[in-house]
Amino acid sequence: MANKITFIGAGNMASAIIGGLIDSGVAPSTITATAPNDSELASIKQRLGINTDTDNNAAVAEADVVVLAVKPQIMRTVCEALRDSVQRQRPLVISIAAGLDASTIDQWLGGNNAMVRCMPNTPSLVGYGASGLYANAKVSDEQRDVATQLMEAVGIVEWVEEEALLDAVTAVSGSAPAYFFLMFEAMEEAAVKLGLPAATARRLAIQTALGAATMAQQSDKDPATLKQNVMSPGGTTERAIQHMEEAQLRTTIADAMQACSDRAQAMAKELSGE
Repeated sequence: MANKITFIGAGNMASAIIGGLIDSGVAPSTITATAPNDSELASIKQRLGINTDTDNNAAVAEADVVVLAVKPQIMRTVCEALRDSVQRQRPLVISIAAGLDASTIDQWLGGNNAMVRCMPNTPSLVGYGASGLYANAKVSDEQRDVATQLMEAVGIVEWVEEEALLDAVTAVSGSAPAYFFLMFEAMEEAAVKLGLPAATARRLAIQTALGAATMAQQSDKDPATLKQNVMSPGGTTERAIQHMEEAQLRTTIADAMQACSDRAQAMAKELSGE
């Protein structure tokens, strides 16, 4: 990736992506991160060796790619202050802010920009992210490749051709780490009631989830088949799965994901001021 990349914002997600890019061979000298003051930038500069700046417009002036990594609540203020610089430079703009449509950000930046909207998740912080990406009509094939490389630095990438589908991505991966953390929490509590120490139960539950995910990732079988392969007729696993099915676990998951998607849609309207 020979592009000059500027990150507007130097928080955890930006730091994770930058670290992943450098690990994949991108030169630190081609990367700039910005924040309101030098004290917020000192750590990332020392740790990763990148350029830093407290002036967003100066950092955008020569950028080929601009990654918007600020909180959604301040995105409008940040973008409107960058409008003239972005209009002059015409970089690829990638937003990793939740709940803000590409068209809204594009409007705040003056319009007619090559925009990619990304829905990452928190496992990106440890290099096991899953990101959904959407590109508007201004994005070239080359720019799509750049966005793919950028987000693959912290995990896998899946493109969607309709922006509305990012709400489904939010439901299935963006918010989903919390679903699994809830599962770990519930399994630990149940195991303690069965007599196991909490620390033992936690280690076993987390390792089992890691193993199951790895098996699913490496197998050519679908999850239903993998599940069936663990179950013996009349055995312990079958009894547990039967109980989950009778308790309508599938419906609970489907309803939760629908609620997540609905909330993502509502947030987009709230944040855009509609």
